[in-house]
Amino acid sequence: MTDPIIDPTLLMNAYRSGIFPMADSRDDPEVYWIEPRLRGILPLDGFHCSRSLARTLKRGRITVTCNQAFEAVMEECAAPRPPKEGEEEDDFDDLDDLDPGDSASGTWISHRIAATYHQLHRLGHAHSIECWIDAPDGTRQLVGGLYGVGFDRVFCGESMFSRVPDASKVALAWLVAALRIGGADLLDCQFMTGHLSSLGAVEISQAEYLTRLYRAQRPEGAEYRAPTMDMGQAGDSTQSGAAGAAGACGAGASWDAGALSLPDAFGALLAAAKSSGFSSSPGKLIAQSLTQTS
Repeated sequence: MTDPIIDPTLLMNAYRSGIFPMADSRDDPEVYWIEPRLRGILPLDGFHCSRSLARTLKRGRITVTCNQAFEAVMEECAAPRPPKEGEEEDDFDDLDDLDPGDSASGTWISHRIAATYHQLHRLGHAHSIECWIDAPDGTRQLVGGLYGVGFDRVFCGESMFSRVPDASKVALAWLVAALRIGGADLLDCQFMTGHLSSLGAVEISQAEYLTRLYRAQRPEGAEYRAPTMDMGQAGDSTQSGAAGAAGACGAGASWDAGALSLPDAFGALLAAAKSSGFSSSPGKLIAQSLTQTS
């Protein structure tokens, strides 16, 4: 019998309250709610675009899309990736700290979590960025990407992967550029890693994160009331890691009027590249905008 997915309203309320789910392994039917004491975020005006990454973006050999292969990106993120010496950490979270399984088989993205986010994607809450290259046989191959959850002026990055050098960095660069043009305020990385730190991520306390999170959910000009916490919802079989996951805020399928959803922001980014004369290579505009603030 297939384990039931996490209720989407419960899950979105958890994100709005600064909590997210993880599992112990791919086949783990249980879900644990995580509320870290320290939180990684990537300031949208502080992305570190190195010269090598800027060159990769400008060359345009990697084609980038949004929401074209969400399930495939999730499967790649959940696939075993034995670490190699000198390999970058291509994840928003620190798998060494959180995966109890061995590095060749452990993943926090269980089948239940994957099915839950597939449903969240269908509801318009979860989004992906995909990186593709053209293979010699003429086919297009998925070589990198990321996925996460978006609401109000917040995007919570969940996981990313890379099959060729710099692919996850390219995906993250496009994400940052899209969030900036879309009016987002907060890019949540969950946990800090050396890889994310090199790209400009910083670590803050959970209390500071919650302040920023609630502020980013507040409609322009309105007073925001922090959510009250509940210890779960009847009928849900999840376990609580630090606190209940249901907040008072509604789930809400779209961001407020001051921000665009990630797909719309991605479209606005492409439109800006076209109007600037970079329609054939939008990566040039992204590299230019990110290096100006690096």
